[in-house]
Amino acid sequence: MSNESAIRRDVGAIALMFTGLGSIIGSGWLFGAAKAARLAGPDAIWAWVIGAVVILFVAFAYAELGAMFPESGGAVRYGHYSHGSLVGFVAGWAAWIAIVSVIPVEAEASVQYMSSWPWKFAQGLYVQGDLSWAGIAIAACLVVVYFMINFWGVKIFAKTNSAITFVKLVVPAATAVLLIASGFHWENFQVGIHGGQHVHDLSAVLTAVATSGIVFSYNGFQSPVNLAGESRNPGRDVPFGIFGSLLLATVVYLLLQMAFLGTVAPEHLHEGWAALKYSSPFAQLALALNLNWLALMLYADAFVSPSGTGITYTATTARMIYGMERNGTLPKILGKVHPRFGVPRPAMWFNLLVSFIFLVKFPGWDKLAEVISVATIITYLVGPISVMVLRRTAPALKRPLRVPGLGFIAPLAFVLATLMLYWARWPETGEIMFLLILPMPVYFYYVVQGGWSEFGKHLRGAWWLLVYLVTVAGLSWIGSAQFGGMGYLPYGWDQLCVAITALLFYWWGLRSGWRTPAVEAAEAAGPT
Repeated sequence: MSNESAIRRDVGAIALMFTGLGSIIGSGWLFGAAKAARLAGPDAIWAWVIGAVVILFVAFAYAELGAMFPESGGAVRYGHYSHGSLVGFVAGWAAWIAIVSVIPVEAEASVQYMSSWPWKFAQGLYVQGDLSWAGIAIAACLVVVYFMINFWGVKIFAKTNSAITFVKLVVPAATAVLLIASGFHWENFQVGIHGGQHVHDLSAVLTAVATSGIVFSYNGFQSPVNLAGESRNPGRDVPFGIFGSLLLATVVYLLLQMAFLGTVAPEHLHEGWAALKYSSPFAQLALALNLNWLALMLYADAFVSPSGTGITYTATTARMIYGMERNGTLPKILGKVHPRFGVPRPAMWFNLLVSFIFLVKFPGWDKLAEVISVATIITYLVGPISVMVLRRTAPALKRPLRVPGLGFIAPLAFVLATLMLYWARWPETGEIMFLLILPMPVYFYYVVQGGWSEFGKHLRGAWWLLVYLVTVAGLSWIGSAQFGGMGYLPYGWDQLCVAITALLFYWWGLRSGWRTPAVEAAEAAGPT
């Protein structure tokens, strides 16, 4: 039995939507509203709206691709199909970093909420913005639980995730409504980020979109794409899973942001929103309003919500490693699928080890969420170009979903993703670009093993992406001070410059696509 045929198609449309929703509503709802408020004050609401709109445009491209290539780990394969192995490797590496690091960050979120329990042992789990070694140990145990639930097959994962996600949807929505009903202070919306009267600051809003956990939260829309290979009817189920989960999650997050902004006690805002320091934001608000039962429910959900997302991402990251192995740039053992349970177990073991490393390296939700957010934005760059290239180079491929107006949507999605990358601020942008260079020796090892087969074509197909990453990092460095740059580009003009640059690279990326061996093999194989 081949690895691809060993993958079980046991996930229906509702389960796929719950997979996306389970990924989107995780630790982001517990901490995202508080961090967005610290960065943008009352305008944090607009940050969630802008984030949802940007992700929606990106999702259109992934919806067509996910239905066209119903493969496990499909999101790391699209660049390989459209531009060759080097683009596939860089895009896959970025996507994997963004997703695998979510597993430990969800466990960290649960332990961070524990730190405000009224018991001495709990209060020592999170100290001065970092988990203690005891906190890291508990988080590691949670990661092992996520691993074990996925270890025994996709059916158990789907059933467990659907049940958990139902709870995850109800509890945040109910929390928002109850907090708003129990004590709402409209005067909070007049308080500035650093105190005094609130002044609208678009740059603060845009930075909140990129770094406060908003992109990190919404990125869960990719889970239905990565599990497309387990879908019974990808043409129907994948778009339903993507857009259904995005719509429901956006409503919940807007309610939560409104609730947080309106229920903070006004006396806590003398120094502005940036000075707020909550280790467990919504639970502490509930306690302040004497909603002790709600606080207890939130402490419990601090395990359920992040754990549901951690379980989902444990599944999707294993499929991503499986997809990268099929690209030919990872050891074959990592693509081995268990013939009975239909899951790539060696990939799961590898991701478990990496999750432990992230726990030790980034022992706090805020720190790891920023890394994830920037890496996530980079993953949005290839999809909009790949989908348009494949319309030209592989017109015979079956397309269960053909998105209308994609000729306009795709370049807009690429420009918006580039702007989000810029909004993430220097030096974060430069640090992530450097991180993408680190694994290049692995790629060249497999190129040498393959006898440099058609390497020139793969390199020509990748120049646009390699130059793009360096160029955007450079623009971030010389950009306006509002986004952490040196100030050589004035605010406003800097974003226009970034947008124009993005359009030029979009055009270059389209011209660089070619009829790769991978897409020829996909056409020869016919519909899956």
